[in-house]
Amino acid sequence: MIEAATIKAGQIEAAAARIAGHVRRTPVMRMAGGDLGLDIPLILKLESLQATGSFKVRGAFNRMLSLPVPEAGVATASGGNHGAAVAYAARALGHKAEVFCPVPTPAAKTDRIRAYGATLHQVGAAYDEAREASEARAAKTGAMIVHAYDQPEVLAGQGTVGMELWQDAPEATHVLVATGGGGLIGGIAAWYAGRGAEVISVEPEGCPTLASALREGRPVPCPVGGLAADSLGARQVGALMFEVAKHHVARAVLVPDGAILEAQKRLWQAMRLVAEPGGATALAALTSGVLTLPAGARVAVVVCGSNTDPAKVV
Repeated sequence: MIEAATIKAGQIEAAAARIAGHVRRTPVMRMAGGDLGLDIPLILKLESLQATGSFKVRGAFNRMLSLPVPEAGVATASGGNHGAAVAYAARALGHKAEVFCPVPTPAAKTDRIRAYGATLHQVGAAYDEAREASEARAAKTGAMIVHAYDQPEVLAGQGTVGMELWQDAPEATHVLVATGGGGLIGGIAAWYAGRGAEVISVEPEGCPTLASALREGRPVPCPVGGLAADSLGARQVGALMFEVAKHHVARAVLVPDGAILEAQKRLWQAMRLVAEPGGATALAALTSGVLTLPAGARVAVVVCGSNTDPAKVV
């Protein structure tokens, strides 16, 4: 079991070996200046092409492969992507899975959860209500909780995104990552610690979890709303990721919903790539002009999910 106090590169390497064969090594694409309406070249890490349509399977598999899973199986709460990942991983490993999602979770995500064979419960209006229900159910059945972002095995699994990006694009000087509960950026920042690149958080204005935590010096409850709330709508960042972020995330910027929509459209128009709002959020920091970087920067952007109705992107 991984020590909870911190996440180190060796733990991420171990996670990569553990989940190999269960997840895809997603491609890195280099875009010339002008390709996305920007005057700088970009490096895109396409986790939108991952199994289940998001990076979440990495952490789900690592959690289930790191610890004995009881006969009762696993339980989780999710805005959608994590639930699909847990359902997919549980099916692949032969475990039962119960997934708790808020009632407003988009059908593009709940349909996947059901298709992977999990029992789906839709509870409450927001993630926290679903989380409380999942924890109560696990206490009753003995199922293992697979948290969406605040478990060391989950962070180490998500950190494999950073490991692959660093291996495939070592020239990157800045890495832009969308943040909700913080499992993805926590794992990526842990990998990049001491490796020279700045890791930058990008959040919707309606879900400013890490920006608020960095300002206050601790995780604090935040409003949850806006276009990307189904994937980035945690009420506050996880305690484990914050221990990483306060040392290894360079800054946190906020983007409006209009910029996220524009970034989605640019990915479709330039690449025929469908990204859900959360998946396009990191790119929106650049397309909106909210974030400016020094001349000569080699910028990598993680496109982290694709679970949306394609008709809403075109």
